[in-house]
Amino acid sequence: MPATSLGLVLGASFAAGLNVYAAVATLGLLHRFQVVTLPPSLAVLAHPLVLTIALVLYVVEFFADKIPVVDHAWDAIHTFVRPPAAAVLAYAAVAGVPEPWRLGAALLAGTVALASHGGKATTRVAVNASPEPFSNWVVSLGEDALAISLTWLAATHPVLALGLAIALTVAAVWIVVLFFRLLRGMKRRVFG
Repeated sequence: MPATSLGLVLGASFAAGLNVYAAVATLGLLHRFQVVTLPPSLAVLAHPLVLTIALVLYVVEFFADKIPVVDHAWDAIHTFVRPPAAAVLAYAAVAGVPEPWRLGAALLAGTVALASHGGKATTRVAVNASPEPFSNWVVSLGEDALAISLTWLAATHPVLALGLAIALTVAAVWIVVLFFRLLRGMKRRVFG
């Protein structure tokens, strides 16, 4: 699988782990307005029905993600949406390669999206602990901007997106590991 295909797959997968609807809508709009030509198997993302659903769900997520308790419930539900959606997109994106490579791409994409999603959810737990709502809004807007920007980068400059997706995935995993170490330390202090 060439680096350009891998860059599209991993960049879009990391973005989907943050906001799958933003990633799908961005890819669809880029293709629809001929900014990029997606692989034929992903051209369906530019269909008006798919774009409408992705954009409506993006708007719902945009507001749900700004409300501290609602965003946790939304993220919990999307643990079962974002990684599988990234895997399906990856599987479709590499339609021209042999089946084992397609399945490998899907597994890798789902894992990257899960890491991204885990980093997002973990960061949100820490940010929502502050009593003021503004930090939550700023982080949420930053996640949206990163999801859209990384999807654009994956579609227009996939090799750059590949490097960035790898670095961001490592950072997301590190955030999750750090969070669980902090929880374990707090548990020891409280329960001895």
